Amino acid sequence: MTKITFIEFDGTERSIDAENGQSLMRSAVDNLVPGIDGDCGGACACATCHCYIEGPLAEKLLEIGETERSMLEMAEGVTAASRLACRITVSGDLDGLVVRTPQGQH
Repeated sequence: MTKITFIEFDGTERSIDAENGQSLMRSAVDNLVPGIDGDCGGACACATCHCYIEGPLAEKLLEIGETERSMLEMAEGVTAASRLACRITVSGDLDGLVVRTPQGQH
């Protein structure tokens, strides 16, 4: 299990134990984290799992692929720290990851 901390738009922090090998989106949805909807179920087809990955652990993530980049174009409030949680696989290398959720998913 990998410890992930989600910080909601209002500043509320929620730490979860995420299962290694599972997507960050599935981990958030399974743990009822507000702000990560995952409407497409992880197919990278909706951008409702848009989140912000900040800090040194962001460097451990795989680069953004073309499909993810295309989906992020549909999200609001995209920054250099924006990622889709469905494209991030939880692993022990990400223990302590901090994920911020946007004001809303559209």
